[in-house]
Amino acid sequence: MALEPLDPEAHAADLIRASADPEIFRYLFEGPFEDKDAQRRWLEGAAKLSDPLFLAVAPRASGAASGIVSYMRMVPEHGVIEIGNIWFGAGLERTAAATETVYLLAKHAFEDLGNRRLEWKTNALNERSRRAALRFGFTFEGIFRQHMAVKGHNRDTAWFSMLDSEWPAVRAAFEAWLDPANFDAGGAQRSPLAARRDHPA
Repeated sequence: MALEPLDPEAHAADLIRASADPEIFRYLFEGPFEDKDAQRRWLEGAAKLSDPLFLAVAPRASGAASGIVSYMRMVPEHGVIEIGNIWFGAGLERTAAATETVYLLAKHAFEDLGNRRLEWKTNALNERSRRAALRFGFTFEGIFRQHMAVKGHNRDTAWFSMLDSEWPAVRAAFEAWLDPANFDAGGAQRSPLAARRDHPA
């Protein structure tokens, strides 16, 4: 799995193809876009930002950018960072590569950047994102009511976090789950990620 700084010249065409389904943007701040040119302009603007810092997700098997993630709301003096603006195209969604992406983001946030707290926030209506946060080992902290106005609507935000003290156990679960031995010949998981975390070998 490769996480690369967003580069419109290198990634735009792949990302536009991967995000053809407008449902991808249902709970995001941006999109769906009027056309490919509008999406490319957004990508060009996003690539210039440092917070959020956008990364393209490119599975090594294909080499094609198939999604976007970002580090955002970074507060180094308090050791706090958030991962967000996450979307995966159909070829990446609900795959081992998608899980590996979150593992790599968390590992870098804690081990390389030295953060104490990693945050995950999502529209409270986004049940898929809320389930994903729990599966990845984040702890639900509550709902911030009318936290934002997004696309002309009030947004209640569900907050999740992971702490540096929790990371070693979460990391071990990720690595056990991602081990090739956890998958059968057809690529199906032998045991779920939550089981690896709750019942470590």
